[in-house]
Amino acid sequence: MDNKTTKTITSLGIIAVSLGIAYAPLPGGNQTLYVVSGTELQEPLAVLEQRFEETHSNINIEFKFQGSQELVNRYLDEKNDFKPTILIPANGVLLNELSVRWQAQNTSEAFYDNPQPIAKTLLVGIAWPERGQVLFPDGRFQWLRLENAMKKRNWQEIGGNPNWGSFDFVTTDPNRSNSGQLTLSLWTQSNSGGATLSPTNFNSSETQSLFSLVKRSVYQPPRSTDTLLQEFIARGPNEADVATVYESIALYRWEQVAQTQSKPYQIYYFNPTIETVSTAAIVRRDVNSQQVKAARKFLQFLTAPEQQKTFVQYGFRPVIGGIDLQSVSGSPWTKGIPGAKTDPNLKTLAPPNSEVIGEIQRMWNRVQ
Repeated sequence: MDNKTTKTITSLGIIAVSLGIAYAPLPGGNQTLYVVSGTELQEPLAVLEQRFEETHSNINIEFKFQGSQELVNRYLDEKNDFKPTILIPANGVLLNELSVRWQAQNTSEAFYDNPQPIAKTLLVGIAWPERGQVLFPDGRFQWLRLENAMKKRNWQEIGGNPNWGSFDFVTTDPNRSNSGQLTLSLWTQSNSGGATLSPTNFNSSETQSLFSLVKRSVYQPPRSTDTLLQEFIARGPNEADVATVYESIALYRWEQVAQTQSKPYQIYYFNPTIETVSTAAIVRRDVNSQQVKAARKFLQFLTAPEQQKTFVQYGFRPVIGGIDLQSVSGSPWTKGIPGAKTDPNLKTLAPPNSEVIGEIQRMWNRVQ
């Protein structure tokens, strides 16, 4: 090989190496974020993941879905086989609980930034239409009538068709799911005369009797709200009559039930109700500065108007202003879903604080 050929090969090699350096990803440039979310966001996040990665090719989003309380517990107890970057439980109060429990065990803050609202919804009731008319003849959900039906245990005893058989109420496991906690919170508050709940409310024999009734009635409660609703739809009347779920899931799954059952369910709003806000936080443990930058971009993306409209399409209410629920293309509020209201004009309560949630779980675990 002559000197000219050798020089040419060497030059080409230098050029190739130079190009490789120029176009290779910079250190820390490609990031994988593990986002752990409540199951209620699973459908819209699947759509938004693809949209985000199309415009952020160096950021890979890996979603994991768990019940919201389970999400907190598994993170604190290090029970995951991956390292979470972002946590999005259905209720921002659960992040407050996580922060308090974290700081009791560590000297550092749990999160990099203040938790950020992503989407919001309400807790609602659903029932099959004919049964709802018997249980709530004036069209208004009433906890006392639900409780009485559970005590009587069958439809014939409460004026329903004897062929309907037993009365079946379903809610999620309050040890694992936010909606189960909210259900028992509202129910306890109603039985306590409407006063704001505190840990002392759970010392009464009436509250203990209520929890015992619900626990005996709800066999193997699901770990998450979306799982509950899919089971409710699959089981249909005669196996599931009334349930408490998020408005978002009830609206989104409505077309599915209209196709699989002879009649779709009716939505009932609680008054007062609880607004629950899916809230995101970037955790500090095992998360480096490059991942933090990528995570901030993802959260900024989720709260932009176009993505907030996607959440509306899945039945959520936006966390930013300027979005009309009925003007969004594909909005479930334009589909004539029985009972659905854009402005139900309800008294909205704050979610139960961490102390009350703790009492709900202790009472649930204690009663038979």
